[in-house]
Amino acid sequence: MTLRNTDYRITFRSKTGRFYYSFAKDAGGWYQITAAGNRHKATAEQVLNHVLPALAKVKPGLEIAVEYAPVDPGLDSSVDRPSV
Repeated sequence: MTLRNTDYRITFRSKTGRFYYSFAKDAGGWYQITAAGNRHKATAEQVLNHVLPALAKVKPGLEIAVEYAPVDPGLDSSVDRPSV
C-alpha cells in the first residue's frame, strides 16, 4: 500500500457542522476549497498555518477532519473529488 498526500483531504468545520474550507493536494500542489466553492493555490506552510492551530485547539469552535480518499490512477487528477 502506497500512501500519498494526494490521497487525503483536510476539512475544517464549525462545532455545529458548518463547512468552512478544505485543503487537498494534486499534481500541481496544495490548494484550498472555500465554502463558496472557490479554489485557491496554497503552499505547504499555509496549510500548516491552518492545521496546527486547529489541532492545538487554539481556535475554539473549529474542528478539523482528515478524510482518506485514494485517487484512482486512471482518473484525471485535475478534477476535484466530491466533498464528503
